[in-house]
Amino acid sequence: MNGKNLVTLTGITTTGTPHLGNYVGAIRPAVEASRSAPAGCSFFFLADFHALVKNRDADEVAQSSLEVAAAWLAAGLDTENAVFYRQSDIPEIPELTWVLTTLTAKGLMNRSHAYKAANDANREASLADLDRGVTMGLFCYPILMAADILMFKADRVPVGKDQRQHVEMARDIAQRFNHHYGELLTVPQADIDEHRAVLLGPDGRKMSKSYGNVVPLFCPAKQLRKYVMRVRTNSQAPGEPKDPDDSLLFDLYRSVASPEETAAMRERYAAGIGWAEMKNELYEYLDALLAPGREVYDRLIANPGDVEAELKRGAGRAREISEPLMKDIRHAVGLRALKA
Repeated sequence: MNGKNLVTLTGITTTGTPHLGNYVGAIRPAVEASRSAPAGCSFFFLADFHALVKNRDADEVAQSSLEVAAAWLAAGLDTENAVFYRQSDIPEIPELTWVLTTLTAKGLMNRSHAYKAANDANREASLADLDRGVTMGLFCYPILMAADILMFKADRVPVGKDQRQHVEMARDIAQRFNHHYGELLTVPQADIDEHRAVLLGPDGRKMSKSYGNVVPLFCPAKQLRKYVMRVRTNSQAPGEPKDPDDSLLFDLYRSVASPEETAAMRERYAAGIGWAEMKNELYEYLDALLAPGREVYDRLIANPGDVEAELKRGAGRAREISEPLMKDIRHAVGLRALKA
């Protein structure tokens, strides 16, 4: 990259309340990155335009924006170093989306995993119209995601394996634009963490809002205890050696504990730790980990103006990049002032 600092970008869709799985898979790594990357090289945003594809309850979208932003701030996101903003506060993003839409082949969008999944579901239901229920938001949202990435010249986009395709599409779209109009857009690279944890919920399935098995990240201590006490276990008695790699409790503990703490807990499993004791250990560890952030989160939820001010400040920093780039793009594609 010719010695320049690499730019990373991550979006957080504003659907629902952040949970422990979000913390392990996305929030904690992002907080660490926000503190370690060079100033202005990390971008984190609330993807509220994307939320409209799945959620038409306006109040839920607005409330989720508050809760997601508050959770990231309470977890310790360094907004002096990183740029934290709301997607809908950047008017250049939808403008770039349209420019990119005019260049993007429909065939590329036909291959989108989400679109193909909707088609397959309609086919399995024996529907004549395979596009039933498919909105243009669902069909075209990979282009909006490309605009999110390309607008801020991101070099790396940390994503899970299931999101690799969208970064590859953004690469295709950027290369097509650059071929037609010149090298204005940075071609991004997916940053896939092969070891990123996929946290299981108390019922043993992937922790997900759609399954209703999440542990809300900053819920009250009493509620957190109830979630932990519901985690599924087997019938092994105290004193009987247990397999930590076949234990939901251990999986949850390992996701937040240090390697040394995890190794010590393995020994306790071999020694036959009882399930009640393990549940109490897990609860106390999670409560100690999350209590400081919970206090900040509750304060921010009670004072949404503080969150709004932080997002607006971030949007101002983001637009220092998006405005001049969009000006160059408009000129490149022929959207120019007429000369006398």
